[in-house]
Amino acid sequence: MTDQPPNPARSSFAIDVPDALLARARAGDRAAFEQLYRWFERPVFTLALRIGGDREEARDVLQETMLKVIGRIGEFRGSNGSPFWGWLRQIAINEALMRLRRDKRLAQEVGIDDTDVFSEDTAPPPPAAADAALLQRAMANLPAATRSVLWLYHAEGYTHEEIAGLMQRTPSFSKSQLARGTRKLRTALAIEEDLHA
Repeated sequence: MTDQPPNPARSSFAIDVPDALLARARAGDRAAFEQLYRWFERPVFTLALRIGGDREEARDVLQETMLKVIGRIGEFRGSNGSPFWGWLRQIAINEALMRLRRDKRLAQEVGIDDTDVFSEDTAPPPPAAADAALLQRAMANLPAATRSVLWLYHAEGYTHEEIAGLMQRTPSFSKSQLARGTRKLRTALAIEEDLHA
């Protein structure tokens, strides 16, 4: 069985950036950087907010991410057909997780119980029909590590192995947090789980 999310979502970062715009940005064209900022502002902010849970911190992650993109744009080569948006998303994730590690929130909020039950085909979070504001509040109440795993797995389409690498943990940690977070969301949203589905 492969370790893929049930229905990998298309990342909000998946914006096709024209080669001409990238060339202008590499040449230091300010208008090109402004265009990139406008295109990626919302995806970076949303990802940072979902991982960190704090709007002010999400703004800081957005600024740091875009400053790193500007400073390192010459490093992006697009080798093996990798898109610019994937490179930028990786910078944003690293920045958001680095802040959690620095604040020691990844380590202190999550106690891992080896007996924690998880399933390879853990059901996705509640359907999109659920009240978005209620879901957002429920996500905000989860520990940072759990919230991060849920977001990276369901919204960004990362595998448990990839999440483990990003968070410097094991795939079992990712699976455990996904199961735990899904259960907590279901409880918070009072959604009955259909065991016979």
